[in-house]
Amino acid sequence: MKTLICGSMAYDTIMVFGDRFKNHILPEQIHILNVAFLVPDMRREFGGCAGNIAYSLKLLGGEPLIMATIGDDSTPYLHRLKQLGLDASHVTHVPDSFTAQAFITTDLDDNQITAFHPGAMTQSHRNKVTDAREVSLGIVSPDGRDGMLQHAREFHDARIPFVFDPGQGLPMFDGAELMAFLKLADYCTVNDYEAKLLTERTGRSLEQLAGEVQALIVTLGGSGSQIYSNGRRIEIPAAAPEALIDPTGCGDAYRAGLLYGIGQGWEWEKTGRLASLMGSIKIAHRGGQNHKLKREDIAERFSAAFGETL
Repeated sequence: MKTLICGSMAYDTIMVFGDRFKNHILPEQIHILNVAFLVPDMRREFGGCAGNIAYSLKLLGGEPLIMATIGDDSTPYLHRLKQLGLDASHVTHVPDSFTAQAFITTDLDDNQITAFHPGAMTQSHRNKVTDAREVSLGIVSPDGRDGMLQHAREFHDARIPFVFDPGQGLPMFDGAELMAFLKLADYCTVNDYEAKLLTERTGRSLEQLAGEVQALIVTLGGSGSQIYSNGRRIEIPAAAPEALIDPTGCGDAYRAGLLYGIGQGWEWEKTGRLASLMGSIKIAHRGGQNHKLKREDIAERFSAAFGETL
């Protein structure tokens, strides 16, 4: 059975400024800011939450089905999906638009200036969950606002269990809307910052919010993660990475591990440990889709990190 991944597909253009922003931005002149940065180091990565999650889930042997919207510049991404054997039958082309994309400039202190163009992503509500077949699990990841609201309702109405993954889209929703998502969803995953924002907007504690779903997962970066389920808080250790290269897409890799474990019916401890491992594997590579391990390689690392078989 397939896992339907609703979310963004995007291009990430990443540029490196060989100095520090603070040396070129005068605080007393911030009201008339007009600066240019020379960025001789530039690369373009395939990204977006749906693309990244599907990529890592495929590595694990899952059957991801991407549901996203793309623009007129999508040919390279579609070609990549075909090469990877990823199902793009529910990736919808929106004419006269660009595929969503981020332009990120990083300085030597790892400060970032980012411009994000949502493009075709704002039309994600054109896709309908009910159009997908043989789906046993889903996820609603950052996407167009209307699409996220619609897809959550459609998953619930179709009785397909799904993960609510608001990510950077969380600020688009008020407390009542976030509570509505949680009442529809079976699982919710956020990072520590998003968890704080979620509690502030809803006025509920994490323990109270966890009561709305089967499990509430909070990632804590290098400190591991926590899974709130059935009145328990399960501590998941962080898997040690081979290197700390680029955190972009680590959360998406983690979510791929979650989806795989949920789909296999595993206990939360094992599911969380796999998710942790996937995040640690990703952080040792640039971009969200450049870790190229086979499933047997992942299984070997899982055994080495946690002493159990995958």
